[in-house]
Amino acid sequence: MTSGLREMRILFASVFLVAVGNTLGAEQPLESLENFPQTTARITSSSGPQLFTIWIADTQARSEQGLMFVRSLPHDKGMLFPRNNSGPMLMWMKNTLIPLDMLFVDQQGSILYIKRNATPESEEIIGVPTPVITPVAAVLELAGGECNRRHIEQADRLVLHEATN
Repeated sequence: MTSGLREMRILFASVFLVAVGNTLGAEQPLESLENFPQTTARITSSSGPQLFTIWIADTQARSEQGLMFVRSLPHDKGMLFPRNNSGPMLMWMKNTLIPLDMLFVDQQGSILYIKRNATPESEEIIGVPTPVITPVAAVLELAGGECNRRHIEQADRLVLHEATN
């Protein structure tokens, strides 16, 4: 990785952490996940179509909350973090009590990278490792181990259906 690119990633991660940290420091009440918009998602894997019901983190507050403090996640549930503009996307597991599989997807729904079993409560910055340069359009979080169990791999395709409230 070039020095300039490395410095840019560190700066971006720092700005992200400060912004999220400042917002969460205000201790705003958590919104019930049942209030988040929901949709169904299908991932085409080597073992066939894999179906999920997912919550959509469609606002800044919902993106900051994510799956924090959730104690269990059913195997057929997940949360999608869409972006308005594709580009770098960095995640972390602060206040997330369960391991998660994070699927970074592009605008066409192709899975660019999977972070498997992200460590609960870790403040490690998680993103698509270089040299992948395709912009990230969204991250889908599933229960840790689901990608292995369902044979979901990089380059599989995610298709979303119309969201409901």
